[in-house]
Amino acid sequence: MFALPGPEMAIFVLAIMLCIAAGVVGVVQLLAAGERYRRLLMPLVCLAIVLGAVILIFRAVAIGGVPLTGLFESMIMLTIVFGLIYLFFSIAIEQVWFGSVMAWVILAMILMAGTVAEPASEPHAVAATPWAIAHAIAMILGGASVIFATASAFLYLLGTHRLKHKKVIQVLGRVPNIEKLQRLNLFGIRAGFVLITIGLISGLGLASLRLATLGISIVEWLTDGKVVCMAAAWVLLAAVLLLHRLVLLKDRARAYVTIAVFVLVLFAILGVTVLGATKHDFAYYDPPVASVVRKA
Repeated sequence: MFALPGPEMAIFVLAIMLCIAAGVVGVVQLLAAGERYRRLLMPLVCLAIVLGAVILIFRAVAIGGVPLTGLFESMIMLTIVFGLIYLFFSIAIEQVWFGSVMAWVILAMILMAGTVAEPASEPHAVAATPWAIAHAIAMILGGASVIFATASAFLYLLGTHRLKHKKVIQVLGRVPNIEKLQRLNLFGIRAGFVLITIGLISGLGLASLRLATLGISIVEWLTDGKVVCMAAAWVLLAAVLLLHRLVLLKDRARAYVTIAVFVLVLFAILGVTVLGATKHDFAYYDPPVASVVRKA
C-alpha cells in the first residue's frame, strides 16, 4: 500500500477509513437491530465507492487505457461492485442484516486490495482486446456473485444453528427467513456459474493472443494456479446446480460447498498471486529494463 503515489495513497487511506467506519456502523446496527443506522451507513458506502472510482480514473489517465491490468485495480473494482450492489438492493431489502454483511464484505475487499497495492503499470496491447475486457468484467462479476452466495450461505448456516438451539430472538428481525436465504444463495450460485463460464471462455480466447508474448505453452497456461482454482470453482458450481436439479443435494450441504467455492475464488484472486504461482499478468514490462533488473 505504501508504494502508491501520494495522491492515490491519500485517497485510498481515506476510502479505508470510510469502510472501517461503515463496518463499525454495520456491527452496531446489527447488535441494536435498529433501522436508524441505515441513514449513516449508506453515505459512508457511497463516499467509499466514489473514492475507489477516483483511483481508477487516476490510473486510466496514467496508463491511457482500461485500468484493469493489475490485481489492485481488480480488487478496487470488486469493492465498487459490492458497494453498488448494497446501494441498489438496500431499496428492496430493508433488514439490518443486509447492510451489516455488505459493509463487512466491502471492508474486507478494500483491506485485501491494500495488501496488493502497487503503482499503475502500462497495459500490454492484448489487455485492450475485447477478449481481455470481457474476461476481466465477467470474472469480477462472477467473483462478486460467489461472494454474495457465500454471504447468504453463511447467514443460512447461522440462522439454522440458532433456530436449532432455540435462539429465536437472535434471528427474528436480524436474519431473513431461511427460505429467502436459500433463494439468495441459489441465485448467487447461478449467476456465478454463468459469469465464470463466460470468463473461462473469454480467457481461452485471450490465451490464444497472450501465449506468444509469454513464451509458454497452452499446457502451462491451463495448469496455471489461477486457472486451476477458477476451473475447480466452476466445476463445483456446475455440480451444485446439477445435484440441485436432481434434488440430490441438501441445503446445508449446498451452503458448505458454496463456502468451498468462495475459498477457491479467493485463493485464485489473492493466494496464487502472492505465492507467485500464476502468469496472469496483463502489465507491460520492457524486456531490456527487466533484464537489467534481473542482472542487478
